[in-house]
Amino acid sequence: MPSGFALKKAARILRDGGIVAYPTEAVYGFGCDPLDPEAVFRILDVKRRSVGAGLILIAADAAQLEPFFGPLTGAERARVEETWPDPATWLVPAGSATPFWITGGRARVAVRVTSHPVARALCRAAHMPLVSTSANRSRQPPARTALDVRLRFGAEVDYILGGDTGGHARPSQIRNVSTGEVVRR
Repeated sequence: MPSGFALKKAARILRDGGIVAYPTEAVYGFGCDPLDPEAVFRILDVKRRSVGAGLILIAADAAQLEPFFGPLTGAERARVEETWPDPATWLVPAGSATPFWITGGRARVAVRVTSHPVARALCRAAHMPLVSTSANRSRQPPARTALDVRLRFGAEVDYILGGDTGGHARPSQIRNVSTGEVVRR
């Protein structure tokens, strides 16, 4: 687990519009403030990814994600809450204030309460959910260590919060909250 100083520094960088790389359940991720379009578009530029692809939001708890949700039925809410915290990402109806640069212009937003202790601590320290997208260029394998991030991206990332990934072999599964259907394995 990173030191309290490292977490505070990473959180300040996020609040100031920066990009932080950090460990997640399977790979290193790039994160930023989801409501800061300049930061989000910087990540998309670093990844060489289109805004139309949409982005995942992670949080320390469901309350951090609530402003991004649209209405859920009782069954949908139960389906989501029984899997969190876990590396289960859900496509839920986007709230009316959820920006297009997060949804990719779609009616749904991908959200997850992370089970990774470093990612959770970072969301808590920053007092916000984070954009969470794998640390890689589009169609390239994701970084799995802090050194790998540094070697691939150098100064394109404002800070690397070290730590081990969670040991999962693959990034999170994405499921549709309405049907339970797996969209990404």
